[in-house]
Amino acid sequence: MAVGDQTEQNYLPKKKKSETEDDKRRKKIVPGSLLKAVVRPGGGDSSPVDGDQVIYHCTVRTLDGVVVESTRSESGGRGVPIRDVLGKSKMILGLLEGIPTMHKGEIAMFKMKPEMHYAEIDCPVSAPENFPKDDELHFEIELLDFSKAKIASDDLGVIKKILNEGEGWESPREPYEVKARISAKSGDGHVIFSHTEEPYFFTFGKSEVPKGLEIGIGTMARKEKAVIYVRKQYLTESPLLHIDQDLEEVHFEVELVHFIQVRDMLGDGRLIKRRIRDGRGEFPMDCPLQDSRLSVHYKGMLLNEEKTVFYDSKIDNNDQPLEFSSGEGLVPEGFEMCTRLMLPGEIALVTCPPDYAYDKFPRPPGVSEGAHVQWEIELLGFETPRDWTGLNFQSIMDEADKIRSTGNRLFKEGKFELAKAKYEKVLREFNHVNPQDEDEGKIFGDTRNMLHLNVAACLLKMGEWRKSIETCNKVLEAKPGHVKGLYRRGMAYIAGGEYDDARNDFNMMIKVDKSSEADATAALLKLKQKEQEAESKARKQFKGLFDKRPGEITEVGSEIREESKTIEEVDETKDNDDDETLEEGATTVSTERKRKWSEKAWPFLKNVMLQIGIQLGVVLIGILIFQFVSAKFT
Repeated sequence: MAVGDQTEQNYLPKKKKSETEDDKRRKKIVPGSLLKAVVRPGGGDSSPVDGDQVIYHCTVRTLDGVVVESTRSESGGRGVPIRDVLGKSKMILGLLEGIPTMHKGEIAMFKMKPEMHYAEIDCPVSAPENFPKDDELHFEIELLDFSKAKIASDDLGVIKKILNEGEGWESPREPYEVKARISAKSGDGHVIFSHTEEPYFFTFGKSEVPKGLEIGIGTMARKEKAVIYVRKQYLTESPLLHIDQDLEEVHFEVELVHFIQVRDMLGDGRLIKRRIRDGRGEFPMDCPLQDSRLSVHYKGMLLNEEKTVFYDSKIDNNDQPLEFSSGEGLVPEGFEMCTRLMLPGEIALVTCPPDYAYDKFPRPPGVSEGAHVQWEIELLGFETPRDWTGLNFQSIMDEADKIRSTGNRLFKEGKFELAKAKYEKVLREFNHVNPQDEDEGKIFGDTRNMLHLNVAACLLKMGEWRKSIETCNKVLEAKPGHVKGLYRRGMAYIAGGEYDDARNDFNMMIKVDKSSEADATAALLKLKQKEQEAESKARKQFKGLFDKRPGEITEVGSEIREESKTIEEVDETKDNDDDETLEEGATTVSTERKRKWSEKAWPFLKNVMLQIGIQLGVVLIGILIFQFVSAKFT
């Protein structure tokens, strides 16, 4: 049976490897155009393959022995060997075909017809000046070394050769703090400097080492040892190394001793997390990235000269840790952002600005408004939420109800972003739930619709009335006569000034469910009030417009713009009559107002035009054009 399986497997079609440009070039080789003679055998049985970096000396001679060019100093060259990456570097066809036949340390003579070097049609390498590219030539190659290469820059200006593998997979990046033992040699092997016993310390991204070296170190893991080959274009000035003009490339031997994870959480340097003790596990897989129950010890300090401690859980809480659930706004935002990126057992020092510390959170005694703070946080451990995999339907719905209840609490507290995240978490999990019968299907569908409408309510409170409408549409597409969906969408239409669409939704409520008539009637009354307010504003804004001279029209335009800025604020205030509001909720409404003025003003201006008449709009545009033209020619 096993033999039969093996035979069947042998007949499976193999995936055809796509042909590279080098493969196409090799097809042009004709017998006799490239001949090889071994001058000195190399060692070992292996030869370089595509992806390997090859380091070799090359001397080109005419057939009667005259040196044309060479990398060797004794033959007039600079003494710097050539470095290429097979399959990546641009090479003449003869070497592309010949070098993979060599062993390390081997010296070989390749006799090449012109089409095997620079006379090849569409040769990717330009011939040196005065090079006899139409002659048959001898290329003497000494293969000094080859190894697997890690290409750190697309132009092959930075290449890494691993000497000893490191630990883990995390690599340093800006603005990590790095300790490394570093030595350097020029391309011809001269020692530039040797590493000292004490590792060199630098901050990633601060130009404290040459650019190419930093790029290479950025691919290394802890305890890794490697040689980083850096060409001239990546040799920048730094405290580590002064760059001589004649220096074409440098080979850095690096041992990455340690690095400290430093994260710029906001990207603007205000909220910085600096790891001061490593934790257990792999970053970030073993961090509490998702909402979890966390246990921490922490010490809070003011960023003054004395580093005044305003709280220490080990002292002020009798050595009892702080336990909290993430994703519920129970700790300052900057505190939670950083703890989500910690490993169990890790200690981190967090520097936090006031808007992510206590300016939007109850302030402890001794912390004044606008205070910058620093927390020393130790993550003792965390518990992840219950995995829904393998749960029966009722257990899944119970878990969903717990999360939804938390979202409802956050909504009542005015934490609309956090509430929305809770509802959306359940909706994402619902993508993997499959009800087994009609009763389960009904319960599942009703719960999903309720969650969508809760999301729509959050969006409306956040000023995102368009997105609120889109979310309501998901419910109404699944169940067109959904009364709560019609009501919620109607309210979103009112917020956007789409009064006709709002009226249609409220009237539809009465048609599909007579019991909703009281709610629909109240909503229609509110709609009428909004329309009357819009009409009153329009009359006020355009009153006496045509008594003004062309030069005064700008003042009226500024009044219109100023008035339109307050429209949504007025609507939001009115809309909150039946809902509990908190200061946080009022603050979040400002996100929608940041949209461009034309989008925000359009619903209002549309209703103004309907109230006053399109003729007035045409006249107004004409006056504005006249004013513009007058200004241009005066």
